Amino acid sequence: MQKLMSIFESKMTPIAVKLDQNRYLSAIKNAFMAAMPLLIVGSFFLLFAYMPIDAYSNFMTHTFGKTWQNLFLAPNDVTMNMMSIYVIIGIANELAKSYKIDRISSIFSALAAFFVVTPLSKFVDTDLGTGIPLTNVGASGLFVGMISSILAVEILRYTVKKGWKITMPDSVPLNVSKSFSSLIPIAIIIIVFNFVRIVFASTSFGSVQTFIFNNLQTPLTSLGSTLPATILVILVEGLLWSFGIHGANIVGSIMQPIWLSLTAQNASAVSAGHRIPNIVDYQFYSNFVKVGGSGATFGLVLLLFFFAKSKQFKAIGKLAIIPEIFTINEPIIFGLPIVLNPMLVLPFILTPIIMAIITYYSMKLGIVPYTNGINIPWTTPPIIAGFLVSGWRGALLNVFQIFLSGIIYFPFFKMADNLALKSEIEKEEKLTAKKSEIDSVDLSTTDI
Repeated sequence: MQKLMSIFESKMTPIAVKLDQNRYLSAIKNAFMAAMPLLIVGSFFLLFAYMPIDAYSNFMTHTFGKTWQNLFLAPNDVTMNMMSIYVIIGIANELAKSYKIDRISSIFSALAAFFVVTPLSKFVDTDLGTGIPLTNVGASGLFVGMISSILAVEILRYTVKKGWKITMPDSVPLNVSKSFSSLIPIAIIIIVFNFVRIVFASTSFGSVQTFIFNNLQTPLTSLGSTLPATILVILVEGLLWSFGIHGANIVGSIMQPIWLSLTAQNASAVSAGHRIPNIVDYQFYSNFVKVGGSGATFGLVLLLFFFAKSKQFKAIGKLAIIPEIFTINEPIIFGLPIVLNPMLVLPFILTPIIMAIITYYSMKLGIVPYTNGINIPWTTPPIIAGFLVSGWRGALLNVFQIFLSGIIYFPFFKMADNLALKSEIEKEEKLTAKKSEIDSVDLSTTDI
């Protein structure tokens, strides 16, 4: 096992490090992390509108009428349903920071590029003119926004590097000078993206949005929503963690846009009163696969806290139990450790895969409802999380998963705990023997 891990480490570590250091993936990851508070708050308003408690629904209907849900939908519309705009701003800001170019110009360029290629629609009341549908700035426009943001900042960086700017005299105020220096780069960006819009408008696709959604976003989300793809992602994440590399960060930078898009589709279906389309989404992965964090370690921490015999494992259990409740499990990943520990790596990789399979078929068979598109914080404790995204049956599934993870980890925990206990006993025996030897020497010296 150690030899196998050494081979994996030598092959995978360089790839993982390159992915983790990739400028674009880092920008996407950080942009989503920055936008997450908005998405969470917006999702909670959706929860208030569709809370799975009959007494609450009946009370709200009686008090505010049959359309009472509309009271809570506006915050969700300007957060979840406009996520592309926030992600664009985040990506442009991160790339500008990385390239050390003007952030405001980068953000404005990225937004302008996105809006130029985004198709408009006429209002039902034609006197109101045209507007951008929420679908084009929500989950459906996510990939267009990401690509537009990256390309716009790259064009801006190139023009800055080439010195294509209007330089004003020193007597001109700085803010005016900066505005004119960005004039040529932004003009180039708008011209380029307008040309792209014209080209796609002349094709059967009609727009960049339609082309990317049909040929890139839809296939990727369809693949990301499958059980085999989810298992592969979990496997890669577990292997990376096993070598001390933050697998969740690397996997998240690639998969989070896909999973959040699927979550947004579920939320839209809930708000429209339609059937929820996706089993796998961000909440499936966050709240039912990673029960207690990467490796689904909640059961392992309970074993450490209640059943460990070695002093080392007892201490780690006491230290880890509170963070684990909030799905923070670095204390045991690095403190037990699980990293580079052949005895615990196997259940660490295997347990979340089993959780994914159980959750997937529980939902597919109708035992547990699909997740409702509510973006809750990843630190939400299990059971509470299950209830918020899938009702009381989701909470019961979390209870079962915690119990099952304990069963899976138990034989491996028992072996590791016994080895730690044996090592502690041997050390204590050596210390006792050494102390006795020192005491005997002291006595013989006193006699002399």
